[in-house]
Amino acid sequence: MTYKNVTVAGSGVLGYQIAFQAAFHGFNVSVYDINDEVLEKAKSKFQLMCKAFRKDLRATQEQLDKAFENLSYTSDLAEAVKDADLMIEAIPEIPEIKIEFYEKLAKLAPEKTIFVTNTSTLLPSQFAESTGRPTQFLALHFANKIWMHNVAEIMGHPGTDPKVFDDVVAFATAIGMVALPLDKEQPGYIMNSLLAPFIDAGLQLLAKEVADPHTIDKTWMIVTGAPVGPFGILDTIGINTAYNITKLAAETTQNPVRFKAAKYLKEQLIDQNKLGAATGEGFYTYPNPAFMNPDFLK
Repeated sequence: MTYKNVTVAGSGVLGYQIAFQAAFHGFNVSVYDINDEVLEKAKSKFQLMCKAFRKDLRATQEQLDKAFENLSYTSDLAEAVKDADLMIEAIPEIPEIKIEFYEKLAKLAPEKTIFVTNTSTLLPSQFAESTGRPTQFLALHFANKIWMHNVAEIMGHPGTDPKVFDDVVAFATAIGMVALPLDKEQPGYIMNSLLAPFIDAGLQLLAKEVADPHTIDKTWMIVTGAPVGPFGILDTIGINTAYNITKLAAETTQNPVRFKAAKYLKEQLIDQNKLGAATGEGFYTYPNPAFMNPDFLK
């Protein structure tokens, strides 16, 4: 594995975490997003990452300073990928947006650049041809709070070069991840194949007006001993991501309950800028959500 220069496209919920994680482990990281305003927000989120790295990983100031030295920022895609050995895509979970991005990227990136997608629920084979380099394309998926939940799922498509696959596994290990290679394509990988039905079940209970989000979470937490329920998890994932996934599932299945769930997420949360933990409010308010209160389970 000879990667040195990494580009992360998208500085949202997972993009900025991936970028900082790679920079912290010594890679040169170019952070790309659509405009400078979005990039400025990413810079402020990196400061929050520092606090988390100090607390959870006992990172030293010297290590954090070095991570910042390894980061650069640009809203010019050509500039972002001009020296990239690896390009990690973490843009919205909308197929049309990803296809458009890869078709543009294919014309700008050097031949050497390996492309990976952090898609949560889609398959790399859906985008392989759009990349212009299908043998150098696969999926590399991370969990939220990447520095703590340090798993990386690596999933190729039938045309992925095995050497490229192995190099991405090695990269994942090099940035402190537990690399989890998948033997074949699976929508949602391992993690979301288990998590998505759980979240969907919670949303369907809400959409059917069976119970409110806190009651649903409380039920799960008491019965299983889990530290959080489906709606607390949704706040961590981010409501925009949850909405895009739920809307796509509704359109695919034509399930009226899922359409109602997507409508709820849009009108009750997104339209009111309640996007989850990242904005301070979603189904709960942060930094002290109700489910963390011992009285929540009484």
